[in-house]
Amino acid sequence: MSKKTKPHGSGKNLTDKIRLSLVLKLNLRMLGMLLSVFLSLDLLLSLLLLGSALWKAERGASQLLAAYGLSETVFTDASAAATGYQFSAEVDGTDGLLMPRFIQKWLPLNRPEVRRRLVIPADETEQTLLERLSATTYQLTLVVDGAPYRISYTLGPDLRLSFLILLILLGHQLLYFIGRIGTNTRAIRRTLQPLTEMAETARSIQQDMSAVRASGAGIKRLAGAISTIDAKRLNRQLSVETSQEELKDLASAINDLLYRIHQAYQSQVRFVSDASHELRTPISVLQGYANLLDRWGKHDEQTMQEAIDAIKSETENMKILVEQLLFLARGDNETIHLEKVVFDCGKIVEEIVRDARLIDPVHTFKTRLDSPAWIEADQQLIKQALRILVDNSIKYTPAGEKIRLQVSNEGETVKIQVQDNGIGIAAEDVPRIFDRFYRSDESRARKTGGSGLGLAIARWIIEHHEGHFEVISRLEIGTRISIMLPAAPKPLAMEGEALENGL
Repeated sequence: MSKKTKPHGSGKNLTDKIRLSLVLKLNLRMLGMLLSVFLSLDLLLSLLLLGSALWKAERGASQLLAAYGLSETVFTDASAAATGYQFSAEVDGTDGLLMPRFIQKWLPLNRPEVRRRLVIPADETEQTLLERLSATTYQLTLVVDGAPYRISYTLGPDLRLSFLILLILLGHQLLYFIGRIGTNTRAIRRTLQPLTEMAETARSIQQDMSAVRASGAGIKRLAGAISTIDAKRLNRQLSVETSQEELKDLASAINDLLYRIHQAYQSQVRFVSDASHELRTPISVLQGYANLLDRWGKHDEQTMQEAIDAIKSETENMKILVEQLLFLARGDNETIHLEKVVFDCGKIVEEIVRDARLIDPVHTFKTRLDSPAWIEADQQLIKQALRILVDNSIKYTPAGEKIRLQVSNEGETVKIQVQDNGIGIAAEDVPRIFDRFYRSDESRARKTGGSGLGLAIARWIIEHHEGHFEVISRLEIGTRISIMLPAAPKPLAMEGEALENGL
């Protein structure tokens, strides 16, 4: 009686299903986290835009009432009508969304008897959403001497602008989201490719050793264990308890591969989580100062100015953070194009020092340039990396101390050095200063406003120019960071010019 065997194609189909399942689950989890961040930011922005429009309407009505009272002439005046306000002594109908009373005490027109409604036209005709938004009004109903009065403000221009802003933001998010689908899939497939090759090797071994019962059973157990691994079990290890040395080596290799995949996946999860945390902090600060402005800043110019300055500062920090995140995301996707040319990096250092002296007069900048020092690189990116190092020296060096920049030729290498007399870095923290979001001292980072991304960007730039960093630092003594880049031959145009001058 012959033993029934499985078709050769079934093993490959199983491997393909396992790979597709892992790719799909990993991709969905990463896209889900990205989508949740987008939705949270969109919801917060929508509430801020609507609140800003209502605040503008309330403030204008409050100023008109304070100046003229319930005088019909001011609301029928052309200048008042141009601001979007209308006055009516006849109040009919109660349609619209009634604003909760607990919100009313925070609005500029602080009158408890005022009823506020947000009136959106009913969808009775074939109107587009934009047309309905244009006809939306914000109505305030007051009762004076037993007679009702209504002040209406047309929210159309404000809502159209808000709708346009949200539409543009959603369009950008959609394009980025769609782009991430393909990018994530390719990255996960590249990561899982060694696992696929090992599964193919395991199937080949199984076919070659089908006559050996023990080996066949061991391979089947190994294949079965692999089939149970999914996105939630990447940290699961395969058992290496087998009498076959080849299977032990294969199981160990697969375990090492799974460990690397798990580490890469956890790194992506941490990056998304850290980015969300860094964005949440300035948003919380903005919200706090907005509440401060609402409670005490309306009649206190000092408090108002303090809140405005803080909001402007946090907005600038958020802009810088988003630009850094976008740079790293483009770097991970390999979409940054390097415009490499041969140039003297000593000239770049001179420009950076000249700019630094203008914006930072409290430090002394010293240079020693072994010029010319030719390198082949992207000038803007090299300048960006050097600015990051100089900015860090300025942040962590006390006023009055020196910051030194040096350029030297060392054979086939050009060395660019930035040295300060600042607070220094602990020895155990030096190997991690180039990690994303890593800050050795959170209290100092809060004072200087750092996000922990600058040195990560500098490392990406230097590594993509085939260079590396050398860091020496001592606490309370200072830090010296050296950039080592490959030297480039002198440009032909410069050689021709030198030859002409010699003649």
